[in-house]
Amino acid sequence: MQTNQAIHKTKTLDLSYMAVCAALIAICSWISIPTTVPFTLQTFAVFLTVILLGGRRGTITVLVYILLGAVGIPVFAQFTGGVGILLGSTGGYIVGFLFTALVMWAIEKFLGRKTWALILAMLLGLIACYTFGTVWYMIFYAGTPDAVGLLTALSWCVFPFILPDLIKIGLALVLGTQLRRAIRYD
Repeated sequence: MQTNQAIHKTKTLDLSYMAVCAALIAICSWISIPTTVPFTLQTFAVFLTVILLGGRRGTITVLVYILLGAVGIPVFAQFTGGVGILLGSTGGYIVGFLFTALVMWAIEKFLGRKTWALILAMLLGLIACYTFGTVWYMIFYAGTPDAVGLLTALSWCVFPFILPDLIKIGLALVLGTQLRRAIRYD
């Protein structure tokens, strides 16, 4: 049985790691890699957060990040924040990060934290994010003269990001497993 002091220390450590990871997601959202279609490192940070903190704490951290942005703190790409960003055409992808974390948590719960399970969790989490974000994008433009079909939405919002996101999955897996061993955080 843990003493009150040990429980307090664990909660403080949890909150500290969660705060650092929420800040990491924000910092990675500000880093834009200039390619034909520029991309940020947000998804990398979401994957890394859930690998490091585990499903429950990682999901809470992603939710905190989204809520920080929702109240106007400029934690989203290009130093933006506010509900308007979340309700905008690409806000579904930001909200989709929560689904990524939830999927990763569910897979961790059922399959554990083996390497193959982490890879599966990140791939399915990415698909969940793409799905939610793309549906959101299409709904956003549905009633306008600029309405887009599924193939157009995918070609603008998903296909250009698949390879970079797969690279981010690989980097998050390598870095996350190494850091988790180094800090011995469970």
